[in-house]
Amino acid sequence: MAAHDLTATSEKAPATVLGLGLMGTALATALLKAGHPTTIWNRTTSKTGPLAAQGAAPADTPAEAIAASPLTLVCLTTYDDVTELLHPHTTALAGRTLVNVTNGTPVQARKFAAWAEEHGIAYIDGGIMAVPQMIATPAAFILYSGDQQAYETHRPTLAALGGTRWTGTDPGLAALYDLSLLTGMYGMVMGVAQSFALIRSQDISAQEFAPLLSDWLTAMTSGLVPGTAEAVDTGRHLTDVSSLAVNQAAFPNLLATFADQGVRGELFDPMRQLLDRAIAEGHSADGLSRLVELLRA
Repeated sequence: MAAHDLTATSEKAPATVLGLGLMGTALATALLKAGHPTTIWNRTTSKTGPLAAQGAAPADTPAEAIAASPLTLVCLTTYDDVTELLHPHTTALAGRTLVNVTNGTPVQARKFAAWAEEHGIAYIDGGIMAVPQMIATPAAFILYSGDQQAYETHRPTLAALGGTRWTGTDPGLAALYDLSLLTGMYGMVMGVAQSFALIRSQDISAQEFAPLLSDWLTAMTSGLVPGTAEAVDTGRHLTDVSSLAVNQAAFPNLLATFADQGVRGELFDPMRQLLDRAIAEGHSADGLSRLVELLRA
């Protein structure tokens, strides 16, 4: 099947998706459902079949796929994969917009943006804040940074994938926001994993315990996140809620209980060290927000 021609008539702008892993497939599916003529390419051609059945146009080569649309989205595993795929196709990409939603670092995004600018490619870096099943639902949003004019031009198409959040013209900002949000998520994952390991040490059902844990985390984060943000931005860390001194005194109870219950505690050892350092540096009356400052190199 031939790729879509740019001259094809459609109410919705055409788009190309390179890379049909779970996320790339979800992106292409969302574009199709929103009515966008969608050209697809994947190194393993068998992955194009289900999307072709939905109306996507498989391309034989990356260059053919890129030429089919003014907008190309690339979703691969690493930036090295993106570099290997796209660097030979600067001629096809020139004068078009490339949106790279491959997970990477701010430094990688800025380096890739510089390469794109050198070759006349409008570059937008993206950070997907969703799992594939969430794409095109109200819960999904994607962070974007880089070429703002290109972003505004293609925003109606990008909106088919989920909420659009512009972070700025620095190409590295989407990745910075992305990784900062993932940092919070992984911290939560570590806490939840440790919590379940501890409760299960007494042969208590994790499913029985889960509603209590969920309610507790929801209640705590609703105040913790905005409260910490205000303290960090204003530099006012003194608290009458729960001081670092109180937390340092209580924290050994966690570590002792882990040991008593046969649960490994290496996820929480760094927190104890950070609390000890905070007290040693004279911050005993401050709240936990002070730890943000201590983490900055």
